[in-house]
Amino acid sequence: MLTQIFEQSLNQFFQRESQNILSGVSERNLCSRLAIPLERLAHQNGLTNYYADTEYNRKQNGMVKTMLGEDMKTINITCDLILHSRGEVMPRDNLIAIEMKKSERSEEEKNNDRARLCTLTKTSFDDVWSFDGKTYPEHVCGYEVGYFIELDKNKHYYKVQQFQSGELVSEFNGQFGL
Repeated sequence: MLTQIFEQSLNQFFQRESQNILSGVSERNLCSRLAIPLERLAHQNGLTNYYADTEYNRKQNGMVKTMLGEDMKTINITCDLILHSRGEVMPRDNLIAIEMKKSERSEEEKNNDRARLCTLTKTSFDDVWSFDGKTYPEHVCGYEVGYFIELDKNKHYYKVQQFQSGELVSEFNGQFGL
């Protein structure tokens, strides 16, 4: 169901926002525009306690969201767009994480976003997961699915890579604004 919600949201985003993309507006603006159909379609599909938030950087008790980097150092994170319950549905809080980059951005930036999605979609960091309804994980992970969206306004082209369980599992591409 999450894949269907994402794909329908993306289609609506391209139908409504193609001129916005072609004008060169910021990724933050584009993510906020994608959040609109994402949240609406989530609600229409029974996920009524979920929110599509851009640049959201908080976890339980107002703490800053963190993750462990490859070198096992704690890093503060802010994902471009997430669909989550803001802690209201703890057994299934984190649903979708989305990172978006324009094609002209550096490969290093794109790879950093992909690495973030791998980390965010892992079920745990050390294969030990304690959940009693009161103790929350120190670092953010457990998103059911992650998407990396690359936009090329000059070619009217997009590429989407899907991540689950810390791995790239599929990709697809298409045209917009033609």
